[in-house]
Amino acid sequence: MTESTSFKNAFPFQQDVLALPVIDLDSASNWYCEKFGMQEVSRPSKKVPTVLLERDGVQIGFAITGGDPTQDGAAILVQNIKEMQTELEARGVETGNSRIDERDGEKLQVFFVVAPDGLCYYFHEPIEST
Repeated sequence: MTESTSFKNAFPFQQDVLALPVIDLDSASNWYCEKFGMQEVSRPSKKVPTVLLERDGVQIGFAITGGDPTQDGAAILVQNIKEMQTELEARGVETGNSRIDERDGEKLQVFFVVAPDGLCYYFHEPIEST
């Protein structure tokens, strides 16, 4: 991770960015720590087995909920999206569909990652007006 790239915030596609559905917590934790540069911060004692990971103060959690990971994921707001994409690719992450989106009158540089567990990530950064 370089000083100029960071996670700024994360938003769920479905209900909860702290309980994205996975089948195996250990595999999820290992993959996201290695590939997204996250760190495991806790495994809360809950009815549903959960692991919380963090990068740059932004937490994403995974839980064994029985939900379909291919129908969920998160939008991750980042700083310096081009360097973020380069960093992830250097870690062996396949990125795709790099493009410019427009939402609510704001232009965003974006790319997608589909993790091995099926969760989809929409990495985005606003494009500064000149």
